Amino acid sequence: MIISDAFDGCPVTYATTIKSLAERTGKTATIIHDCNRNQPIEGLKCLWETFSLVRKTKPRVVISTGAMPGLFAIFFGRLLGARTVWIDSVANCEQMSMSGKIAGKLADLCLTQWQHLETGNGPHYLGSVL
Repeated sequence: MIISDAFDGCPVTYATTIKSLAERTGKTATIIHDCNRNQPIEGLKCLWETFSLVRKTKPRVVISTGAMPGLFAIFFGRLLGARTVWIDSVANCEQMSMSGKIAGKLADLCLTQWQHLETGNGPHYLGSVL
């Protein structure tokens, strides 16, 4: 939701795990369960919700700013032929997140918000979101 203004005027479906984030931006968003690798039940809920959303909306492009729910969106978007962009979380300043490392193998473009984490093959650094 932090980068949502960049897509004003474009047909966009937003998804977030944080309802208040959508409310603060004034954008309509689908709220999906948050999860991580230590929450298998929440992970299954999130997996299903993300799959259902991607299948329903059939996006041409999927952009995620990180975390496991975004990784699911990248995966399902890729399966349906969408172009995919992963922007690793600004919180991961020491190394790419685990989801980011996986997304780097799946996404068409993998970005980091920390210049010192950039590598020749990706992730690439183009600046930070904040």
